[in-house]
Amino acid sequence: MDALTLFGLVAVTLMLVTYACEERSPWFVLGFAVACALGSVYGFLQGAWPFGVVEAIWSVVALRRWWLKRAS
Repeated sequence: MDALTLFGLVAVTLMLVTYACEERSPWFVLGFAVACALGSVYGFLQGAWPFGVVEAIWSVVALRRWWLKRAS
């Protein structure tokens, strides 16, 4: 397994774990946003730019959800 594949595996695993724990704390929502950003970087580095774009959008959506949860 090369370094790029390992990076992608870690990013997607973090996305899964933080998404599953989102109800526990707003910080997991922030963690999900960061994991999505890492997934976006992975997509662009791999050459799958549509994946990178979609993950970047998910990251922004998750950041907004974190901001709103934190404010309430």
